[in-house]
Parts: sequence; C-alpha cells; structure tokens
Amino acid sequence: MTDRGTAHVMAIADSDSYLKWGAGLLDSLPEGWSGELAVVRTPIAPSPSQMRGAVLGTRNGASVPPVLSALALRRTVRRVRPDVIVVACTGPVVDVLVNDVLAGLSPRPVLVSGLPGISVPATEKAWLYRAPVDLFILHSRREVDEFGELGARLGATGEIGLATLPFLAGGPEPGSGAPTIADPPEQAPRDRVVFATQAKVPVQREERELVLRALADLAARRPDLNVVVKLRARAHEQQTHREHHHFETLWHDLVAAGEVPADAVSFADGSMREQLEHAAGFVTVSSTAALEAVAQDVPLLILSDFGVSAEMINLVFEGSEALGTLDDLREGRFRTPSPRWCAENYFHDADGNDWSARLVALVERARAGGLPARPLLLTGPRETARRRRSRLRMDVPPTALRTIGRVRKRIKRVRRRLLSQ
Repeated sequence: MTDRGTAHVMAIADSDSYLKWGAGLLDSLPEGWSGELAVVRTPIAPSPSQMRGAVLGTRNGASVPPVLSALALRRTVRRVRPDVIVVACTGPVVDVLVNDVLAGLSPRPVLVSGLPGISVPATEKAWLYRAPVDLFILHSRREVDEFGELGARLGATGEIGLATLPFLAGGPEPGSGAPTIADPPEQAPRDRVVFATQAKVPVQREERELVLRALADLAARRPDLNVVVKLRARAHEQQTHREHHHFETLWHDLVAAGEVPADAVSFADGSMREQLEHAAGFVTVSSTAALEAVAQDVPLLILSDFGVSAEMINLVFEGSEALGTLDDLREGRFRTPSPRWCAENYFHDADGNDWSARLVALVERARAGGLPARPLLLTGPRETARRRRSRLRMDVPPTALRTIGRVRKRIKRVRRRLLSQ
C-alpha cells in the first residue's frame, strides 16, 4: 500500500475489450498514482497479439500483462496489496473474483468495475454481477441516469462514476464538420473504408454475407478506396463474446463460390486507432469503435438494415443521424452525428467527469477503515454452483478443460447408449 495522497491500482481483465478499457483507465488515474495490469485466465482470455493491440499507446503498452490463474492472481494481490482493484471483466467473472477469489482481503481494497463501451439500455445483469463493487464506472450521462435508476430499484449501494471512455479522451470535438468520403482531409492519406465487426450481431449467416457483398460492391465502385474489415479477433482467437459466423471465414467461402473477388476486401486485426488514422469512412452494425471514428472526425455509417433495437446493440444510435443502409454503403454515403446526440452519448464535457474524485474519496475512506459491506444480490445454491464452475475454469489450464469436456461428452454418449438398450 502506498503513502497517503498516492495510491496503487491493479486492473484485472478477462478479455480483449476489457483489457483495452482497463489499460486506458489506468492512464487516467490521478497524478502521482501508479497502476499495473493483469489478465485472469479464462476461456476468453486474449491472445498475445490481442493483448498487444489492447495496450498499444498506453502507459502499460511496453509489454503484455501476465495471464494468471485464480490462485496465482490472489497470491499476486496479497503480495502487491493494491489500494484499488479495477475488476475490468465480464459480469460473471466480476462476480466470481469479487465474491470468491478476492474475498476476505485485509485491508480491503476499493473495488471498481465498469463497462468498456456502449451500454444502452441499462441491464439488470450488469448491475447484479457488479453489486458488491464500491464504484461502477459508466461513460455517458444517459448511462448514468439509466443505471442509477435501475441500481436503486435493485438495491445496489455502490457509487456510479462518470468517465470519458479512455480511448476517446483527447479526441477532436464531435460535430465540427467531419469530411465527406469524397473530400478526405489533406493532413493524412485517408484512403480506407473500415468495417468494424461485432461478434454478436448481425446474428444470421445470410445477414453477414449481405454486409460482405455490399463491401465488395463498394470496392468495385470505388477502386480508389481500400476496403478493410477490422476484426476483433481472428477465427482461431477468443474474444469477449462468441462469434458463431466469423466474417473472415464467410468471406473465404464467398470467394470459393465465385461470388466475390478475392482481392476486393482485406482483413486486419490489431489497433483500431491505426486503421482510423487512414480512414475516409467507417461502417458497422454495432461497435464501440463507432465512437472512436467520431472522435477522429471520420464520417460513419451505422447499418440499420437488420433492425435498431437493444438486441442489435445499436439502440443508442437512434437520433444520432448516423443510421443508414447497405445501399448507402454501396454508394459510399457516410454521416456526421448530431452534436446534441454526442453531448448526451459519450462526448460530454470532461468537466462533468466525477469518477476520479469519487475514487480518491473511497481510497481515503478505505484507509480510515470505513468502507461499507456491499449487499450481494445474486444468492442461492445455483449461484454458488455457478461460481464454483467459473472458479474451476480459472484454475484449470485450458488444455485440461478441453480434455475434461471431451471426456464428459464421451461419458454422456456411453450413458445414452446404455439407457437405450
């Protein structure tokens, strides 16, 4: 534990998007505070390549963080004794870490969690998994209002803090006259249209193929542009959410069937920031990267062909003036979101951010021994069993987990055969 007036923060991530968020948050700590990163071993832990892309450009970007089992993580925390632990993880992993792996630490650190991107509408699960944390960080006035009302209804007692999304800090003012695709800015060669994938949407294979065909049509009509599909993960890599129909795999299938030219579209992983530096236009069905495009004054297009809803994770873009169609994509028609929408959604004045002040006050309160016990909102035998299974996935190496899974499937098949005889 550090001297009074300073503090040490450990951010623990479980996936690529949360690692990026945690690394960015550490860069925004109060002056004089220190921070370090770790990744907890789960089935969705990022690959070394994903980790390098996630921490690129941050103060912890010189090396990839260690990947630790639950047991090794607890030992590390007990050795380091951080003042603050940022549990930068998906909800179920936050729940297991806070209520199992990190339980009983003395002195108790301030526990912080948050959501790494667009979180509209507010969901009960997000709060229920994070109910025991002291500070829940959100990134827009709309999110703070929605989660505040929901938390009060559920009985959560943790504070809510407003922060600018780490990767948006320092970006240009939105609504300042972003260039059109036909008139790229002169300060940098902007010759790309970047499509940002989302693991969960669109859901159907056919819908994803429609997007790829539209990208190929754009490439045919605009040979002066490079059309790039920016992946969150390669087909063999894990990511925060499971992707049932990987865009790169679908593209190879379309090429093999002779439906699209092989060289019409290229695929890239790594840093979104680097792609946007050369972008004349940005397109997605739903991705937090749309906010990065706004921050870098890249005109964008949010595809509405498959619906605008909570299920499509694009409800927040209603009223943004950035919604469009696959026909707009084929024609290269991109948008600039309205300043009013930006102010309510992620581009608020930084003077409104209060998470840092809240965190400082919580650290002072912890040092005085005054942190309250937060109520656990997920209780009962089923939740206990779920935590036990999740803890096992953190402690057992992935190869062993796969072996265990295969053995279980064989046992089930043998049992079914025996019962059918």
